[in-house]
Amino acid sequence: MLHTSSVRLISAIAAVGGLLFGYDTGVISGALLFIKETWTLTAFEQGWIVSSVLVGAILGAVLSGNLTDRLGRKKIIIITALAFFVGSLATALARSPLELMLYRGLIGFAIGIASYTVPLYISEIAPDDKRGALVSLNQLAITVGIVLSYLIDGVFAKVENGWRYMMGVGVVPALLLAVGMLLVPETPRWLISRGFIDKAKAALHKIYGDCDEIAEVNKIQKGMLHEEQGSFKELTARWLRPALIVGIGLMFIQQATGINTIIYYAPTIFQLSGFESEVSAISATVGIGVINVLMTLVSIRLLDRLGRKPLLYIGLYGMILSLVVLSGAFYFGNTAGEALKVVSLISLVVYVAAFAVSLGPICWLVISEIYPTQIRGLAMSVATVANWSFNLVVALTFLPLVEFFGTAYTFLGFAIIGIWALWFCKVKVPETKGRSLEEIENTWRQMSK
Repeated sequence: MLHTSSVRLISAIAAVGGLLFGYDTGVISGALLFIKETWTLTAFEQGWIVSSVLVGAILGAVLSGNLTDRLGRKKIIIITALAFFVGSLATALARSPLELMLYRGLIGFAIGIASYTVPLYISEIAPDDKRGALVSLNQLAITVGIVLSYLIDGVFAKVENGWRYMMGVGVVPALLLAVGMLLVPETPRWLISRGFIDKAKAALHKIYGDCDEIAEVNKIQKGMLHEEQGSFKELTARWLRPALIVGIGLMFIQQATGINTIIYYAPTIFQLSGFESEVSAISATVGIGVINVLMTLVSIRLLDRLGRKPLLYIGLYGMILSLVVLSGAFYFGNTAGEALKVVSLISLVVYVAAFAVSLGPICWLVISEIYPTQIRGLAMSVATVANWSFNLVVALTFLPLVEFFGTAYTFLGFAIIGIWALWFCKVKVPETKGRSLEEIENTWRQMSK
């Protein structure tokens, strides 16, 4: 008999890694308003303060697969928690912009590893019939972490050097993650892959309670016999190139339509639209974060009902419309007065809601479905690195683009990319709802003939 409550508790503990991911990417949005007052920073320097975390994330994503396979899922998550702890404390005590960038790079390294290892850990301890819901805890935890960061930004907005406290609060969930992971087992799958059969049986008992541990071990071993390590040569084979293009293309669309300009710079955008005080700008940002959480929950419920592509279309239409309206509001901003504040807030709410119900969860879901088993890990690693790389470019260039082209034309550019994304999703992205992985693989093979 499986103890689902134990599995849920263990999954929730691991998902604190996702909460840290969300917190440390979102906290900079409010902190930046005060960091640029502590040190006189150009738009490009502010971009690097934000983007240094992404440089570390790219490196972490590149190394995550190898480190996790060698050292184990549990140990790597504990090491990641310690990196979050040290990084949060160090950023709070940073004495210069360069120090702040370096320590945020350490946090980024932890984020890059956590973005791969946490969902992997949960997927390997989850029962087959609960895997989808449990793995989605990580995505939900990310959005909760973002909201939490906005709330903390608001709490310390009126405190002298409050940005240091905003950064430092990250030590609390980091400590919780480290302690929590000490209390949970390694995944039976990894233990079996390393030949630790007795330890795997003990882990199975701790996770599932009363179960036939020998049968479970045999089941995992049997499944592993059919798995082979894929290579870059296989990934770039002629019949799989369309799948590779879809994976990288979706990661480009997810980032190049501007979502992380909102996550990282929402208070700055609100100030540009007329919210005069830091507190009011951060308060408006909290509402954006709450919408992100709620619509992610909606998406999880609709994915297997409506399908992937219908939700992508709905989300992209909503994003394009809101970006065009936002662009127009800033273009006519000098004559709009108070209306600019209202229109910008409504536009960003619609934009984030549309993203959360579509590109947010669906891009990651589709890339987990479109690749054959033997290269899925490698293909997802490539897609993850691509995602962080596109994220870096967008985050680093946003403020300079606003300075050079203006806010209106910058958001219009994101809308134009969204129009191209509609074509890409219609022509290139397959519908995977209700289809087996074997059927999807056969589709790629048929297309290459």
